[in-house]
Amino acid sequence: MQDLFSSTAPAPDLAYVEALKRSLHDHAHRYYVLDAPTIPDSEYDRLFKELQALEAQHSELITPDSPTQRVGGRPLDLFVSVRHAVPMLSIKTETDTEASGAQNFDTRARRELGLDDSAPPIEYVAEPKFDGLAMSLRYEHGVLVQAATRGDGEMGEDVTQNIRTIGQIPLRLPDSVPPVLEVRGEVYMRRDDFERLNEKQRERGLKTFVNTRNAAAGAVRQLDPSIAAQRPLSFFAYGLGEVTPVEAGGPEFGSHFEMLQTLKSWGFPVSDLVQIARGATELVAYYQFIGGQREGLGFDIDGVVYKVNSLALQRRMGFVTREPRWAVAHKFPAQEQLTTVLGIDVQVGRTGKLTPVAKLAPVFVGGVTVTNATLHNEDEARRKDVRIGDTVIVRRAGDVIPEVVGVVLPAEGADHAERGALFTMPRICPVCGSVAVREEGEVDYRCTGGLFCSAQRKQAILHFAQRRAVEVEGLGDKLVDQLVDCNVIKTLPDLYRLGLTSLAGLDRMADKSAQNIVQALEKSKQTTLPRFLFGLGIRHVGEATAKALARYFGNLDSIMDAPEEQLLLVNDVGPTVAQSLRTFFDQPHNREVVAQLRACGVTWAEGPPAPVLATPFSGQTFVITGTLPTLGRDEAKDLIEAAGGKVAGSVSKKTTYVVAGAEAGSKLAKALELGVTVLDEQGLKELLDGGVGLAAQ
Repeated sequence: MQDLFSSTAPAPDLAYVEALKRSLHDHAHRYYVLDAPTIPDSEYDRLFKELQALEAQHSELITPDSPTQRVGGRPLDLFVSVRHAVPMLSIKTETDTEASGAQNFDTRARRELGLDDSAPPIEYVAEPKFDGLAMSLRYEHGVLVQAATRGDGEMGEDVTQNIRTIGQIPLRLPDSVPPVLEVRGEVYMRRDDFERLNEKQRERGLKTFVNTRNAAAGAVRQLDPSIAAQRPLSFFAYGLGEVTPVEAGGPEFGSHFEMLQTLKSWGFPVSDLVQIARGATELVAYYQFIGGQREGLGFDIDGVVYKVNSLALQRRMGFVTREPRWAVAHKFPAQEQLTTVLGIDVQVGRTGKLTPVAKLAPVFVGGVTVTNATLHNEDEARRKDVRIGDTVIVRRAGDVIPEVVGVVLPAEGADHAERGALFTMPRICPVCGSVAVREEGEVDYRCTGGLFCSAQRKQAILHFAQRRAVEVEGLGDKLVDQLVDCNVIKTLPDLYRLGLTSLAGLDRMADKSAQNIVQALEKSKQTTLPRFLFGLGIRHVGEATAKALARYFGNLDSIMDAPEEQLLLVNDVGPTVAQSLRTFFDQPHNREVVAQLRACGVTWAEGPPAPVLATPFSGQTFVITGTLPTLGRDEAKDLIEAAGGKVAGSVSKKTTYVVAGAEAGSKLAKALELGVTVLDEQGLKELLDGGVGLAAQ
């Protein structure tokens, strides 16, 4: 008999090793996914140890898809960023938690498809909305090569080592799968696993987790995969990312439901609660059925998802912004509890928005302990009449953001005199002391110390360094977080005081990376007046307005000193923008930041005031939609603005022209509906050439 543990053991039969791996994969699938094991645990353990022994003696046998690779791997220093080949887009949320929410979606879908009342009902796929962490699994030639989080939809984090520890996720797929296959789904933690995990935490005297979602997210983002392996996670598949195209041998699906069943046949767990629903009536029935089952499920959900089943109809309906028109997430009613308001604080957001926040006596709502709840704004706080000492109803809106729903007043005849004072928003920023203003027609107060206010520091730096402003290549969110959180940067000019020593001292910052940032900062010092002005982050001053101001005044000092009546002479500057400019430059600390940036060597070309002469396109608004034959969107925008026109993002009655290219969508339809003149690229060029000639005459 062969001694598997002997150092002189002969090379094993490769076919036997591969068969052993396939057998272990099959038994793991039956155990974790089908919940129908065919061998006892002891036999599985024996086979697993046999494979471990073979791989220990012959390391060349270890492959990424080996069952032994589910646990182990060295701890990581950090997670590597991953660009999704196909963006992981979000789904529109239907906040109407009544049956009408499903009816609303069906009405929108029928309208998008041009169906009248006589047309048959649309066929949908209805699924639970799992409360976990979205994940993309990439397989190449049937082997799991990468797992990435959603991130911002474009970029996620590589968490492959941790995802390999999840027994429900296959490491190798059948030979019938396409060469490239990205499976999208949800990593979650079952409630019974969650309770067992918390019990172990209590036994060890460690902090317990507040809900299953946080526990799952924490496990996925563990740098040490051996720790992740101790946190029991599960997975449900619900969609696809990049797949080998049909013409290259990839699969051809006719419907979403067919795709899910194929994923199931390939070894992926797909929820048994997924159903086909025809028309609004069956969507409503599904919503009510799942809502009734919610508390009895073995995992947490916060709603259901409806998707048009036909993939051809999905393609026909397309997307709006970055959300599919053919799908919606229908939330369940949020859970509510009573508690007491201990105080009302004002928080300053990254964009300067002031938000009143009720400080609450701790209360357990929707799976978490809530101590703070938003009051949104002054009008909302006054409308609800929330005061310190009140008993209030707290709800986790959308099961995410706690909010105060209303006040429970004392019984009729009780003494109301001892209630606290009515809330009033402070007129001074509680963080930096700058003036807080509320513009006409706005509900929010905002701090005016954007460059100076520490609460807005990160946003101000990222805005200043973006590509369309001064552009500091390589200065992204994570680096800015470190620079601000470690107090390396306290004001915007501190960027240009960074040296190799201060950068190299940051976590995970190599010498080469530090050198690249220093070089990028030096390069960014040579900019243009419009870019610099836009980079200051003045409210309502976008790229087009910054260009118009630079053309009109020629230099920054004239802009900073111009009274409102002079600012109003500039094309694209109305009363709101003029007031915003004056408020910004009337703050001494904002002027000081500008002066320091200049002292740090940030420069641009300036000239004497050169008011732009009126052109035939002054005051005219253009909207660009679709793909133009030769002009990029930015290039077309620059041509229009150079001729005195304004480029807007949406079509309205005030739109003068819509410039439409290939695959123009709803904007073109809106223009035709409103009778707005539509131009193609050639028509735009002829119009602008004619306008320039007319202006020259």
